Amino acid sequence: PVPVMPPSCPPCAAMRVPMGPLSLLLALSLLSPWGSAGGSCPPRCVCASNLLSCSQANLTVVPAPLPRFTAVLDLSHNNVTRLRADWAPARLPHLHALLLSHNGLAFVSTEAFVNVPRLRHLDLSSNRLRTLDENLFSDLGELEVLLLYNNEISTVDRTAFENLGRLRKLYLGQNRIARFPLELLREGSRLPQLALLDLSANRLRAVPAGELQALPAWLRDRLYLHNNPLACDCLLFQLLDRGRRRHLSAVEDFQDELRCVLPGASALVKILDLAGKQPLNCSKAQEAVLEAHLGDTVTLGCDSRWQGVRSRHWVTPGRERVLGDGGNGSMVLLANGSLQLRALRPEDSGTYSCSVAGPLLNETVYVELLVHNFTLHGPHDTLNTAYTTLVGCILSVVLVLIYLYLTPCRCCCCRGNEKPPAPRDDSINSSVLSTTPNHAGGTGEPCGSHIASGAGTGQNGRFKGGGTPPLPARQGPKAQRKVSDPDSVSSVFSDTPIVV
Repeated sequence: PVPVMPPSCPPCAAMRVPMGPLSLLLALSLLSPWGSAGGSCPPRCVCASNLLSCSQANLTVVPAPLPRFTAVLDLSHNNVTRLRADWAPARLPHLHALLLSHNGLAFVSTEAFVNVPRLRHLDLSSNRLRTLDENLFSDLGELEVLLLYNNEISTVDRTAFENLGRLRKLYLGQNRIARFPLELLREGSRLPQLALLDLSANRLRAVPAGELQALPAWLRDRLYLHNNPLACDCLLFQLLDRGRRRHLSAVEDFQDELRCVLPGASALVKILDLAGKQPLNCSKAQEAVLEAHLGDTVTLGCDSRWQGVRSRHWVTPGRERVLGDGGNGSMVLLANGSLQLRALRPEDSGTYSCSVAGPLLNETVYVELLVHNFTLHGPHDTLNTAYTTLVGCILSVVLVLIYLYLTPCRCCCCRGNEKPPAPRDDSINSSVLSTTPNHAGGTGEPCGSHIASGAGTGQNGRFKGGGTPPLPARQGPKAQRKVSDPDSVSSVFSDTPIVV
């Protein structure tokens, strides 16, 4: 008997049939982006949702056209030797991962990434790249991971990594780089978020150990320098020895591969075995030591290898935990986890510890503070003042002696009751240099007014070629005029009579 449907049932319900596997496959193909008008899966590739895998497909060029919604494109293990600017003729706004390893890739156009601005992961490892040209990756402003290891790179342009403000991991190991690219790390201006730099297995012979020591510990924890023919020196040893004490993974995990070449030798030796050994005789590194003076303000940094950790606390040399402001504001916890000490006292010296709660385990950072028992400017200012005073006194004595003994006119007016000096005549030099006649003096005659007439010996036994006869004395108020001294400076260098 044919079943009768109740009146309340819709008419289509009578036509329901079970959905088979073929019908389910057809429905999924209609829902999949590859079955729509957006594009189809390229030949010799495997497509799954927004993933396009063309690995090991013997491709020599990038397949085209690429679906616009592709998010992950795997082209590894092929023969794509050149990546031209037109490999992606249309914009791929959703592509965030591009894998091109093991292709024998030797050329990458500087415009190759114009149409993939959202790329976050780029794998160019295990190829034949030799140079990183100018602004090669400048279009990848959102790139976070860049793999360039196992190439033949020997030249890195200074602008190759421009505009990579979000890059966190850069792998340059197993190349031919001979110069340390310090511009990638200096001041954090070019790659501000870089947290891993792999330079292992290159041709580096020297690294700026002093500048690398100034880097934060969280960056030194992921700075890989092993398997390089570095030149041995104590600065390099102390840099790595501090890393070993701090358990930095870049040092602790590769102690046997961190080797260097001693002066005059060719064999590589372990850098961390140089402590106290000839010919360098390097001393072991100490923890951070900070020197200051009385009254100074210093900031103790909590140089942890954990980046962005906010859970920190400080303990003073007196085993007191610092909470907020301590000691009437003499200790202040800063927002970045550092401890600021103000108006230093001698008792502030000692070892401070900063405990950090990391994501995997806790870490304690030690900072030794040495406060000198004098102010930075006090003793030096006192010494400078005393030295200046001494020099001033010496100059004053010299000036007085010059005034007393080197003045051209060393005689003064003779007094009436004193015995007149020996007579003197005008010298030949005075008569030549001066055209002004000597004026006769009054009752108070100056020194040398009693001059013998005629030729004869003058003062100091010198011969006088001629003399000036004494003039008769005048009477009256104008009789106070004095005779000019022909040996004085005024008589020698002046053409007019000097009247006193």
